[in-house]
Amino acid sequence: MKKYLLIGVGVISLFYSCATNPITGKKELNFVSNSELFPSSFQQYGTFLKENKIISGTADAKRVELVGQKIKRAAEIYLAYLGQSNYLNGYQWEYKLVENKEVNAWCMPGGKIVVYSGILPVTKDEAGLATVLGHEVSHALANHGAQRMSTSQLQELGAVGVAVATGQQSAEKQQMWQQYYGLGSQVGVMLPFSRSHENEADKIGLTLMAIAGYNPDEAIVFWQRMSSQSGGQSQPEFLSTHPSDISRMANLKAWIPEAKAIAAKVNVSHK
Repeated sequence: MKKYLLIGVGVISLFYSCATNPITGKKELNFVSNSELFPSSFQQYGTFLKENKIISGTADAKRVELVGQKIKRAAEIYLAYLGQSNYLNGYQWEYKLVENKEVNAWCMPGGKIVVYSGILPVTKDEAGLATVLGHEVSHALANHGAQRMSTSQLQELGAVGVAVATGQQSAEKQQMWQQYYGLGSQVGVMLPFSRSHENEADKIGLTLMAIAGYNPDEAIVFWQRMSSQSGGQSQPEFLSTHPSDISRMANLKAWIPEAKAIAAKVNVSHK
């Protein structure tokens, strides 16, 4: 009885938590509202900034802010074109350059972005930076953070289901089934889910940088530099949260014409 009740709760939760994301056009699993997520995100962002050295007033810091504002404006224009201007309600855009040797950048839900100084030698110019910021902002616009949280909750629910279903078996078998479930759900669901998010962010990011006035062809040049930075070495794609460099650049090349076409329509309608 408990097993069927658990399944029923899961099905009902899925039904009521799936909505269409206006920027991806896809149904998304989301148990967390922006009103719940954003305050926590902003608090964590503030804590991070207090604990790290912010670079301000330099040419690099000004470039991060300039390109960031262009990408922000591109997002506003694109969503207005889609008839979804209200979608950005609650966003509090902020771009900070932080001293850190890691080749990294990230965006928290609600538009809080950090760029590590270690990625600037790879971005090199505004177009390279626009590639990175367009990608990171796209994660926020596509609600990827909330979706990951929701999927993790479902994964935990599944583990409870396995425990209930195997409750009459020996402790050894229960542990075995939990291990099988953990590995299967991670490799078969969670990692592909994360890779799909990276692909979505790449695709949307191309459109945003094109609307902002940057040539999306430069995205491939940036990722070529990133690939050289890592020596072309990465773990097998099916064990990674990110697509391989080869897959990523092949996808970008295929998506660029569409990004340019959308940007042309959007910018014409905005004038």
